[in-house]
Amino acid sequence: MPLVKVKPKYQVTIPNTIREQVGLEVGDLLEAEVQANRIVLTPKAVIDKGLKESLEEARQGKLIGPFRTAKATIRALKKPIR
Repeated sequence: MPLVKVKPKYQVTIPNTIREQVGLEVGDLLEAEVQANRIVLTPKAVIDKGLKESLEEARQGKLIGPFRTAKATIRALKKPIR
């Protein structure tokens, strides 16, 4: 198990072998929490609220389309929402 050192601004460097195992890249976000007196870092994806809601609606089958033409798409968009 590799050791890491806490630097003056409380920064730590995650060893390359661990970063590669979880696919961690520069700019990724980690959730930090304490579990059983251990620091646990979990990679997290931040998703736009609107996108999250759209994905949830897709899972629930609340979609329209696909459409064969642009006119059909526009017609469907102009229909009242049920």
